Formats: sequence, C-alpha cells, structure tokens
Amino acid sequence: MTAPMEAARRVADAVLYEGYLLYPYRASAAKNRMRWQFGVLVPPNYPGEPSGSVTECLLEAPEDARIDVRLRFLHVRSRTVEREEDDGYWPVPKLTVGGRDYLSFDEATEREARTTVSLSRVTARPCTIEVRVPGDRVIENIAGPGGERTGRIVCEHQPLDAELRISAERLPGPYGLVRLRVEVENTAHWERADAPREEALRRSLVAAHLLIGVSGGAFVSLLDPPMWAEAAARQCRNENTWPVLVGEAGRRDVVLSSPIILYDHPAIAPESPGDLFDSTEIDELLTLRTLTLTEEEKREARITDPRAAEILERAADLPPEMLERLHGAIRHLEVPARTTPGDESVTVGGVRIARSSRVRLRPGHRRADAQDMFLAGRTAVVEAVFLDVDGVRHLAVTLEDDPGSDLQREQRRFFYFAPDEVEPL
Repeated sequence: MTAPMEAARRVADAVLYEGYLLYPYRASAAKNRMRWQFGVLVPPNYPGEPSGSVTECLLEAPEDARIDVRLRFLHVRSRTVEREEDDGYWPVPKLTVGGRDYLSFDEATEREARTTVSLSRVTARPCTIEVRVPGDRVIENIAGPGGERTGRIVCEHQPLDAELRISAERLPGPYGLVRLRVEVENTAHWERADAPREEALRRSLVAAHLLIGVSGGAFVSLLDPPMWAEAAARQCRNENTWPVLVGEAGRRDVVLSSPIILYDHPAIAPESPGDLFDSTEIDELLTLRTLTLTEEEKREARITDPRAAEILERAADLPPEMLERLHGAIRHLEVPARTTPGDESVTVGGVRIARSSRVRLRPGHRRADAQDMFLAGRTAVVEAVFLDVDGVRHLAVTLEDDPGSDLQREQRRFFYFAPDEVEPL
C-alpha cells in the first residue's frame, strides 16, 4: 500500500466505525438499539434506505494513468446466545453461567474489495466488478461449572452481493479534465419488504465508502475547485456520499468518498488515544464519562462488544498527562486578516469609518438572530475593521452605553455588523 493511501486509510477507518457503538457502550442503552446509520446500502427491494451510491470526481490525468479503487464496508455478524433445553436450543437475550454473562448482540467484520484499472480502459467502456462475500456460521459451546453443556453462541454472516461500476469521460475544453464515476450497488436478492431492519442490515453494506487513488494524475477539489474547474465541479453528481481530498495538505492523489460530511484533507487528532466511534472531536468528554460508569455498567459494556471492552481498559489506563492533552489543542492560529495598517477603514454614506468612530446600529433584514434587532438604534464605537477570507469587511463594535464595554474590549468580544448596517455619527 502506498504511503498516501495508508494515510488516507487511517481517516477512512474512523468513517468505517463512526456510530458503531455509542456511549455508554452497553447493549441495553437506547442509542445502541438502532445502530448503523451512516453509509448503509440495503438490498434493493428493502424500502426506506438507499441500495446504492454514486461518486463523481474530477481528475487531471493522461490516458495511461492508473486508478486504484477500494470499496470498504462493515459486514454485520449476528451473535445469538442460545440456551440448551430438552427439546433443543432456544435463543435468549442473555445467559448467565457460572457467574459469567453471555449476551446476544450483533457485531461487524471489516470487508474490502479492491481493483486497479487504467484510465484509458474505463474511458473506453465502463468496468463492472462483482463483489461476492460468502456467508459463514461458527458455533461456540457454553459449558457450566462442572463441564456440562448449558448453551451455545451462534455467530453468523449472511452472504453479501454487490457491484462496483467504474467509468470515466474526458470533458470538452482546453483543461483536459476527466470526470470519474464510481457506482456501488447492493445486488442482494431480497423479497421481505416488511422484515425488521436488523435482518436487512445483515445483507447490507454498512458504513460503505470508497478510497480512490490515482497514479500519474491528480484530483481536483470539489469543495474548493480552481476557477477554471468550477463549472465542471458543479456538474458532478454525488449520491449518498461525497469525495474529499485526503492525505497531507497539498496532496491530490487520493480521495475519500464518505457518507459523512468531511472537508478536504481531514486528519485524526494526534491527541486521540484510540477509537471512540463518535468522532475525535469529543474524546475528552467521552473518556471522562466512561470513567464515571458504575462497575455494573462496565460489566455490561465489556460483554456487549470486545471493542467496548477495549475502550474501558484504555480509559482506565490513560496516564494523566495524556488525559490533559485531550483538554484542548490549537491546530492553527492566525490573526483575522485586516486591511493594511493605517487603512483600517471603510466608507459609509461618504463618511470614513475607522477605529473609534461612533455609529448608530441599523441591523438589516438578513439577520437571523432576533437579539440583533434589540440593538437597532443603539449607538456604538467601532473597535476595528476586519476583512474576512472572502474579502468582505466587517465592523467590530462595542455599545457606547454598555458598562461592560471595557471588559468586552479587553477580551476582544465584540458585536459584528456589515458597513451597510451602520449609520455614521
């Protein structure tokens, strides 16, 4: 695996397990009874959820470029505890034998289908890859304190059938752009439209996403395309997924087409000690909450899923200095762009407005916050004129008659208004 693809895979793994199991990581928790909400591709005859996804992205690449496509998803594995009785085995939610609990709860197995094709091949004609994952069944006997058989655990994968279709077309114009299209479709035969969702999930691709790499070419961002590619980017069609550039900033050789909204070049926070299945943005909160679970709650979480047991052990063994690192980190610090020194001003009604200017506030109709309407007619002092990333000027102000304005000025907590929302005084 190439280094860029390996870096992309780490982010893709977070997508793969997003929502897999949520705090408090117990099977009895309400939020864990309706699982797997992202990237679920159900059998085509099962209603209410999509059976396929479409990814379209833009490439700058010659005909001899190579395209590496990897379809990754979770395959639900049912885990059913059965109690032995005189007339056979009967499924139960939980079985306690010799002081140990055994719980019925579905798990999941990682799957990946991979193909590499030349751009010239998929430009000439679409390429279809059949994805076949066979089912399997494993039985583990449960013995009592005296060695007697009291039950069993039946773990089973249902077979999965899917298709991966790859095509491309070179767009007209002087830039040599190529629109690459990758379709994923669950093709499993399914007739029970009224079946419970948990049954359909066992024949579904869960958290399905794509890693697409290119050798000898480069992808074009759909989120922030160059001006010459904006029209082509708007024409790209994406359904149930969205492609973003992934890897180090500046790299354009791998995209991650994710069912979760991401920005270009997403990354796992280096402070994160491990998966929590609920994004890395709240690691500290989830870790602290995990430490507050009662012993009974921890006991249930451990038998719910091996990955839940791993979270518990990690939280318990986390050194104080690593926990402190989770409290906060500055990723990127820059002072908001301003106009050049000495020119921090804007003209309103022919009057130059700059720092220390007095204005009357006239919030416009575009304001969505009703609190701003209460400021209409109040007088304010301009503290600064800022220029945002789009080149639009904003006035930072404090209220003239507010006794807390000095504190707000010290903490740089201002109200912000557009130049056409103030009247010079």
